[in-house]
Amino acid sequence: MDAVVTFDADGQHRKADAEAMLERIRSGEADVVLGSRFLDERTKVSKMKRLVLRTAAIQSRMATGLDLTDAHNGLRVLGRDFVQSVHLTQNRMAHASEIVHRIAELQPRWVEHPVEIIYTDYSKSKGQSLLNSVNILAELFLR
Repeated sequence: MDAVVTFDADGQHRKADAEAMLERIRSGEADVVLGSRFLDERTKVSKMKRLVLRTAAIQSRMATGLDLTDAHNGLRVLGRDFVQSVHLTQNRMAHASEIVHRIAELQPRWVEHPVEIIYTDYSKSKGQSLLNSVNILAELFLR
């Protein structure tokens, strides 16, 4: 096993992006590669969703010190050594934040990689609603 690829199960992620991210692990460039929909212009995001996601990235930066552009992107490639050193305790969506916190704690070599998120009616119905995202952000700031 070279790495573990994680992705959301709503069909939003592209296989080609995951393969390119995996190659960055295999080349030795990084131990962790995180997808970001904000590193290029392929992903079309509404202004409100962009605001919520940018706010989440700022909150994540304040909590972890990691300068992520897209703190809630489900497409990640985690190298073998990182996977073996991480013991996740959170389930469901909470594991995503826990991974970011473990990156800050363990300090592997990490990079972000531009990815395209494909929003379809199906993926929108499976993803978190914008209102729920606002609630999550409010809870994070109140902690």
